[in-house]
Amino acid sequence: MKNNVNIWRDENGVPHVEASNEFDMYWGQGYVHAADRGLQLLLMRILGKGRAAELLDASDDTVKIDMFFRRMNWSSQAQSQISELPERERRCLDSYCDGVNAAFSRKYPWEFKLLGYRPEAWTGEDVVLMSRMIGYLTLVQSQAEMERLLIELVQAGVSREKLEVLFPATLGELDYELLQKVTLVERIVPSELLWQTAVPRMMASNNWAISGKRTASGKPIICNDPHLETNRLPNIWCEVVLKSGDRYLMGGSMPGIPGILSGRTPDLAWTATYSFLDAVDSWVEKCEGGKYYRAAGSKWLNFQTRKETIKRKKKSAVEVVFYENEHGVLEGNPNESGFYLATRWAAGESGAVSLCATLGMFDVVSVEEGMDTLGKVETGWNFVFADTNGELGYQMSGLAPRRREGVSGFVPLPGWKQENDWLGFWNHESLPRVKNPEEGFFATANQDLNRYGRAAVINMPMGSYRADRIAHLLANGNAFVESDMFAMHFDVYSLQAEYFMEILRPLLPDTPQGKLLQDWDLKYDAGSQGAFLFEVFYEALLCEVFGKNGLGESVVEYLGGETGTFADFYANFDRVLLAEESIWFGEKSRDEIYRHVAEEALQVEAKNWGQVRQFTMSNILFGGKLPAFAGFDRGPLTCIGNRATIHQGQIYRSAGRVTSFMPSFRTVVDLANNHLLTNLAGGPSDRRFSKWYCSDVNNWIQGKYKKVTADSEQGKIPF
Repeated sequence: MKNNVNIWRDENGVPHVEASNEFDMYWGQGYVHAADRGLQLLLMRILGKGRAAELLDASDDTVKIDMFFRRMNWSSQAQSQISELPERERRCLDSYCDGVNAAFSRKYPWEFKLLGYRPEAWTGEDVVLMSRMIGYLTLVQSQAEMERLLIELVQAGVSREKLEVLFPATLGELDYELLQKVTLVERIVPSELLWQTAVPRMMASNNWAISGKRTASGKPIICNDPHLETNRLPNIWCEVVLKSGDRYLMGGSMPGIPGILSGRTPDLAWTATYSFLDAVDSWVEKCEGGKYYRAAGSKWLNFQTRKETIKRKKKSAVEVVFYENEHGVLEGNPNESGFYLATRWAAGESGAVSLCATLGMFDVVSVEEGMDTLGKVETGWNFVFADTNGELGYQMSGLAPRRREGVSGFVPLPGWKQENDWLGFWNHESLPRVKNPEEGFFATANQDLNRYGRAAVINMPMGSYRADRIAHLLANGNAFVESDMFAMHFDVYSLQAEYFMEILRPLLPDTPQGKLLQDWDLKYDAGSQGAFLFEVFYEALLCEVFGKNGLGESVVEYLGGETGTFADFYANFDRVLLAEESIWFGEKSRDEIYRHVAEEALQVEAKNWGQVRQFTMSNILFGGKLPAFAGFDRGPLTCIGNRATIHQGQIYRSAGRVTSFMPSFRTVVDLANNHLLTNLAGGPSDRRFSKWYCSDVNNWIQGKYKKVTADSEQGKIPF
């Protein structure tokens, strides 16, 4: 152990790092990440560098995973990003990496010994890689896939009129005929492959802050519950307490990256959700003879080619060529004449600015400073802040492309027209931001927040159901205490169901199932039969309206059963389903459709919601491959809530694999105190035989919150 660094656990296993200076403090964080989450760290790096076939498994499926990550090329120009760091931040980064390497030199995960792999040194470039991976997967990817879905709908013959209804105010300058000509190459990596790996899947979250004028303590309360894939072990979040001198920094960190993403200091607390900022665009490139066309000067230009060699364990290597231009990586072979997509992510070469922002939070003492610091993070997040002076704030971050007027970023445009190129990026002060809202609270839940900024950077948000429910509870309460926040975290009342049931209730059949649904309290608790029946109706309604009137029933069933389309972007479809009339209804009225679907769909046997919401937490390396008694996987567990409840609870199949989105890490901070109240869907360690492997799961299920402080109240446990 390094001199001047003391590392120990509290009674709940949360690691504490005490150091005489911040450089040694980050050394300690690196040591903790490697010791507690070494498997997670190394698997993420292997995947991010596209080396899974070389080091883990040489199958064809694994090669496809490597091809995806090689295509993304997130290791590129990482060193140039590090060279841009100021001296202080560079020293912090180097110290963090030294801590990781010190832990691995002492002991590295035994799983890699079985695989015959001894890890190389952890470097600053690896931290940049992790930052890019966390920022993209799958938050940005979901946006890119919806843009791809638009092209598939066009090529399936869905009319422009119907698309305008489904995607209102986002289809500016849609060239319907051009998109019909685009050659869509098979996915670089199918979803069912990518999400069977150690890659974390992140989709949504809630966070909110309440003014001291509305709390019992007179100080702000701030809350967070990131909705990530919870059927995985370990949890992506790693709780840690960092302390140097009189200051501390504690909360949820991401293994592989120094600092805290959601947490607090003595003066300030902040939380994070994904913003759904559109930072990824595709352009249609006209290709011929290995070149791409530009209208200015009627020129044909050469692509930059990048050759990658994917090594395979005990098999011959695979050579891959990627074609790139200013619009990103081409999806296709330009030597075959045609129209192909080139896609670029704004933060694909990011790193330095984000690291400076994250490391800078240790010294930040006010909401204003926090907004200006984390607002510079290059990936898209909604940060909510509160400080001990009673201030509240909200700031969106992310490199948001500036596009010409009338262009939303959702529709792929001709790449050969220069006016379709990005015009730079918005500064963070132009992005949505709020300070001290009049209501005395502010909440984000992945909804449309464009009205709070000068730049309209969101074009495909989630529905506002969760955000509206949070706002309703906060607006109708007062003198809030921490336990009120616990109850809100577990709230399973659905505004979505409320809106649909206003239409459906008088149309329900006079059957036992109809009576159950008639009397449903609109809550998705484990024992609710009404929740089960409503979901049967809702899925059938999607199939009736969108399947029979445009997309095809098999397509809707696939989107609902094997993708996250309806789980993530349900607001677009609900907008149609709740309308009094729509082109999507064909010759029937809305009431006729609802009545018919209810009569047909509600003939099923009623079940408790919990019966169909079972899941298992699976180990990221061995999940499902070892017998249950080995203890690497845990379950079955029961999920409550659904897509539109504050306690988001989604379980669905994504291309053949069960996935889930639930609160992965709950936090509550009353700034009248000096602690965090938390629970985690997992435990501090990824070591199966550690007592801390799943030590917080029961708290997470039962809604019990542990207290995390800078000083242990129950003694110190050796790390």
